[in-house]
Amino acid sequence: MIELRKVVKVYGKGQAEVAALRGIDLSIDSGDFVAVMGPSGSGKSTLLNLIAGFDTPTSGQVLFDGNAVERPGPDRGVVFQEASLFPWLTVWNNITFGPRVQYLSRGDYEAKAREMTKLVGLEAFTEALPTQLSGGMRQRVGIARVLVMSPRALLMDEPFGALDAQTRLTMQQLLLDVWQKLGTTVLFVTHDIDEAILLADRICMMSARPGRIISEIAVNLARPRSIESLVAPEFAAYKSRIMSEMKIAHA
Repeated sequence: MIELRKVVKVYGKGQAEVAALRGIDLSIDSGDFVAVMGPSGSGKSTLLNLIAGFDTPTSGQVLFDGNAVERPGPDRGVVFQEASLFPWLTVWNNITFGPRVQYLSRGDYEAKAREMTKLVGLEAFTEALPTQLSGGMRQRVGIARVLVMSPRALLMDEPFGALDAQTRLTMQQLLLDVWQKLGTTVLFVTHDIDEAILLADRICMMSARPGRIISEIAVNLARPRSIESLVAPEFAAYKSRIMSEMKIAHA
């Protein structure tokens, strides 16, 4: 579904030139859950932005279903670290914002919106404003707002990074449940080793800038997974391997 071929991204010119990505090759199949890790400044967010269509490569190709990515589209939903909700809109109106700006009739989106609202556990909060919600609940709204557009790929840039530890675990379990139910392709940027192992089928480790994918680790823990998987003996082995890869990435 997603393919990057020899992708290079350079910002600036001359002495101000900064190479963010250098020679990225990556393939992600439909239904995969892929995590991306690496040092700060390694180009993880740049990689996600290229796939989302927010930016274009300096050279190389970014493909979605075999077609060059040239702009954002509803087939690729993006979730950032901050939910960026409209504070003056209710939970329901935030979730249904996308269909409404596309001038879809209520009958075209209401059932889907209610399904996604229920899936993220917000049925009792549809009339609440974002200021009345916790950080985790606001992020649930952000996820539901993306899912109501039925994206084929979900691009997530450290979506739980600003949450406390307990809320983060809750949101990780929620994402696992959503992914296992919907089977949406996920590309997930994170700094958290435990999070990457718990969630992903495959972990791509990036080098320090200019970012390159220096290793890919297949996570063969049985599914369905839950936060109890964190104490599995196999989990510690993956964690040790990834910590070793991170030392190489920072070198």
